[in-house]
Amino acid sequence: MPLLIVFMISVITKSPLDFKLCILLKQTDTTMKKMLAITIISALLYACSGGAGNNDNSNADSNSTDQNAGTKSLADYDPHRGEGKFSNVEVGPLDATMADAGKKIFDVKCSACHKLTDEKLVGPGWAGVTERHQPAWIMNFITNPDAMIDKDPALQSQLEICLVRMPNQNLTDDDARHILEFMRKNDGAK
Repeated sequence: MPLLIVFMISVITKSPLDFKLCILLKQTDTTMKKMLAITIISALLYACSGGAGNNDNSNADSNSTDQNAGTKSLADYDPHRGEGKFSNVEVGPLDATMADAGKKIFDVKCSACHKLTDEKLVGPGWAGVTERHQPAWIMNFITNPDAMIDKDPALQSQLEICLVRMPNQNLTDDDARHILEFMRKNDGAK
């Protein structure tokens, strides 16, 4: 299109085509570079702004609601029980069958990060854990680690040492009970 315009102008004005073509190409090249730069900058600004619409306001409202709920539940947190469905777990004499099942779960899902001694691997060692924590706390932590880490000051301190959050292994209630029994056996329960 610009070449057609240059040709028409040169025919009408009877001036040399080469001179006007060179000037037009230089102007077009500079103009195209400017347009390309403006387009790229606009696209980047649009992408960085999170798109279009008023989504930012709805997110801010939901975030403030979540923060208020988190503050309320922090005040209700029981550091002896933890956060979860277990409130009072009765343990009696050691159940060897449950402890053996817990050992199998430990070997598959826990041993990569925890040792049975007090030595830290990725996470803390398990020695003495049943003496430091109530059974309900242990089972709640096994089945609900994210909420417990968010609310428990001792776990937050532990996180500063270990630098890794315990992942949710999606263990069942029975799995958690078996692991608790294996922990008790590891700590010398009879």
